[in-house]
Amino acid sequence: MSLTTSAIENAAPDQASLKAASKLLSPNKWPERLISGDSRLIWGACQGSGANPYRVVVDLSDLGAKCSCPSRKFPCKHALALMLQYSSAPSDFGPGDVPDWVTEWLGRRRKTASTPTASGEKKSLAAAQADTPERPDDPKTVARREAVAAKRAAATQKSITDGLAEMEAWIADQLRTGLTELLADLTGRCRRIASRLVDAKAGSLAGRIDGIPARVLALPQKDRPDALIAELGKLVIIARAWGDGDNPDPALRRVITGAENRDVLLEDKTALRHAGPWEVLASRDETRRDGLIARSTWLLGLDQAGPRFALLQDFFPASLGKQGAAFTAGDQFQAELVFYPAPVPLRAQTVERTNADEHRDWPAVSVDADILRLFCDALGQEPWLTELPVLLPAGRLAIAKETHYWQGNDAVLPLTTTGLADPVLGAELHQSVVLWNGHAADLLAADTNMGRFHADA
Repeated sequence: MSLTTSAIENAAPDQASLKAASKLLSPNKWPERLISGDSRLIWGACQGSGANPYRVVVDLSDLGAKCSCPSRKFPCKHALALMLQYSSAPSDFGPGDVPDWVTEWLGRRRKTASTPTASGEKKSLAAAQADTPERPDDPKTVARREAVAAKRAAATQKSITDGLAEMEAWIADQLRTGLTELLADLTGRCRRIASRLVDAKAGSLAGRIDGIPARVLALPQKDRPDALIAELGKLVIIARAWGDGDNPDPALRRVITGAENRDVLLEDKTALRHAGPWEVLASRDETRRDGLIARSTWLLGLDQAGPRFALLQDFFPASLGKQGAAFTAGDQFQAELVFYPAPVPLRAQTVERTNADEHRDWPAVSVDADILRLFCDALGQEPWLTELPVLLPAGRLAIAKETHYWQGNDAVLPLTTTGLADPVLGAELHQSVVLWNGHAADLLAADTNMGRFHADA
């Protein structure tokens, strides 16, 4: 079916949406663009601010559209961008089988005619793409806006400072009554102080505290007191490092309040960038108490000169059900990543992603790799770290008293029980990648004499 620019302009909810869509026309932002066999449906994936691209579908028969983005406009800028790309270059859309999520949407939707713009405003793509000079604001308006913003920032800073002071007092109370009582009601007590930190606008730190029971209780009982002391100690370090909130380190603010959005990161000229080959090691989904699922995808840099690891994080409502992954464990690709500024840069965003030109081996690692020294060095730079990815040299897996261990030349590391441990028992591990938390290692992937294994492949 043909599609004209005029029809797209008429379907757009407003001029701003057309302008936003015109900025999403680069093929690099669309890892997937497909069309159904009857040429009625087009769908694709648009790389947004998270690790998972937005899923977009358009019914060309009436320009009905659906997108997984949170926009309340219909159609949203992603759907408009997909239409514009099809209008200008339909041959760029390859044939594909209609996926289940598109079929489900078709079954639910009711066809309705596009609603005309209430204001009667004439919309055009040319006008949307034009750089129309904006009238400068009145100086008094600017000053008033800046004053309101400064007041809001000061109130937020004080709220966080007060919340962290309450957290320190809570920690002192827990130590005074004893670790035994705290461990007996760890989930409930952590939930209560985490709720207070949410009220204090320290949502990221609240999520970290909510995760303490899972991290501590997953360890053998004899290791739990030491692990809990370490967790509480890091919380105190965070509170002391914040102080009164004046000019905190960006990495510290991220731990307390959350990460900057993608646009802010891309505009940061000091942020580390690296373009090169990467391999997907594994993904982890964690359901949070705020109703979101946090998806963490770990990447291994295959370029000896670049960063060794990268972490891509995405968040989506648990109510949406299981979401398809943008990355498959074991896949290799070329990408430029930009890393959030931190003493130990790990978390990153994808700037541009393309197919790998060739399959690459993992980078070499010294046989003298000391995981404990690496973790201590990282803690010296970023003392609130909870885990660190490490590339291990040759070794084997073993089981003793139902506990899995990685064993190298001069080191033995206990492993958390994962689905990857049993398949590689007895194999020669040429190299392995683990997440080390100071007490146990989570095996993400292993390169063996039987091939390469990944935790969630």
